[in-house]
Amino acid sequence: MWFDRNNNAAILLAGILALVVGVGVARFAFTSLLPAMLENHLSIAFAGMLASVNYVGYLSGSIFAIFIKDIHSKVKFFRFGLLLCIITSLVLATTQSQIVWLMARLLAGFGAAMALVVGSAIVMSKLQNTNKTRAMGIHFSGLGFSILVSDLIMRAVFTVSDHWQHAWLALGVAGAVFACYSGYILAFEKQSADQVIKHKFDKSLFSPLVIILALAYFTEGVGMVVQATFLPDIVNSLPGLAGYGGYAWLAVGLAGIPSCIIWMRLAHRFNSIDMMMLAMALQVVGILIPIFSNSIMLNLISGMLYGATFIGLVALFMNFAGQLAGKNPVFIMGVITAAYGVGQVVAPLYCVALIEQFGNYNAALYLTAFIVITGIILLKYAQTRLMHSNPIAHDL
Repeated sequence: MWFDRNNNAAILLAGILALVVGVGVARFAFTSLLPAMLENHLSIAFAGMLASVNYVGYLSGSIFAIFIKDIHSKVKFFRFGLLLCIITSLVLATTQSQIVWLMARLLAGFGAAMALVVGSAIVMSKLQNTNKTRAMGIHFSGLGFSILVSDLIMRAVFTVSDHWQHAWLALGVAGAVFACYSGYILAFEKQSADQVIKHKFDKSLFSPLVIILALAYFTEGVGMVVQATFLPDIVNSLPGLAGYGGYAWLAVGLAGIPSCIIWMRLAHRFNSIDMMMLAMALQVVGILIPIFSNSIMLNLISGMLYGATFIGLVALFMNFAGQLAGKNPVFIMGVITAAYGVGQVVAPLYCVALIEQFGNYNAALYLTAFIVITGIILLKYAQTRLMHSNPIAHDL
C-alpha cells in the first residue's frame, strides 16, 4: 500500500514528507537554529538578509511554477526542488562563507517553492475518489510536521553536540531519506507526447477575485514571516524569558499539525473566506502578545496561535485558489504564492531596520499586525463585492 503510487494514503504521506523537506529542512530549520547561530556566527542584520534572500528564492520559484505547462515537467521540477533543499542544507553544514550562505539560502527558497507549490498541485491532481478539501487539509498538516520534525532533529543533535553545523548535517541526511520516498510516489505513469496534457498560460484566470486574494495573501506573507524568522529571539528578548524561545517555536509546530485539518473542515462546513478572516484575526492577537506581556504562558499561547493560524491559512488559501483554477491548480497557486513571497521578502528587511532603530521588536510587531488587518479588510471586500460574480467561489 505505502509504495502504491495511486494509493491516497501513500500520496498524502509523500506530500507531507515533501513539505518536511521543503518547508522544514529548507526554511523553518533556520528559525530553530537562529538563536544558536546568533550566538556564534551571525549578526541580526545578516540573519535578516538570509531570511529575505530565502524568500526571494521562494518568490522566484512560485512565479516559475506558474509557467510549468505539463504534469511530467512539474514532477521533474518537484524532484529538482527536493534535491536543492538537501544540497543547500549540507552547504550550511560545511561552510561559513557569507556569500556561499546567501546563494544557498536563495536556492533553498526556490527548492521550497517547488516542494510546496508544485508538490501540492501534484498531490491535488493525484488524489482519487475523495473529498479534496478534507484530503488537502491532511496534506497541509505537513507544514506543522515540518516545524516539529526539524526542531526535534535539531534538539536530538544538541544532546550530543553543541555545534549548530552538526544539526544542519543531520537535517540534510534526514531530508534525503524523506525526499526519496516523496520523489518516487509523487509521479505519473509515462505517456506519449501527444497524450500529455499541457496547460497554457491563461490570462482569464486573473479575475478581480484572484487579484484581491493575491493581495490578501501578500499581507499574510508579511504576517507569517516575521514570527517565522524571529519568534524564538522575540521570546528570548523578553524580561525573564531568555532560553524559552525554543519552547515557543515547538508550540508553533505542535499547534500547526492539527490546524490544517480543523480549518479545512471548518471551511467545508462554513465558508473559506470567513475562515481566512477568522484565522488572520487570531494571528493578529498572537503577533501583539509579546508587546504587552512577558508571561511565559501567554507567549506560548502566542506561538500556538501563530502555528494554528499561519499553517491553516496556507492550506485555506492554496486549496481555495487551486479549486478556483479547476484543472490547472498550480497556476493560481503559483500566482498567490508569488504575492505571499513578496510579503516574505519585504518583512524581514523592515523588521531589521525597526529593531536596530528602536532596540526591540515592538514597532515591527505593531506594523506587522496592521498589515495583516489590512488583509482581513481586503478579504471582506472580496466577499461582499466579488463573490456574487464567481458562482464557483460560493461552494468553496
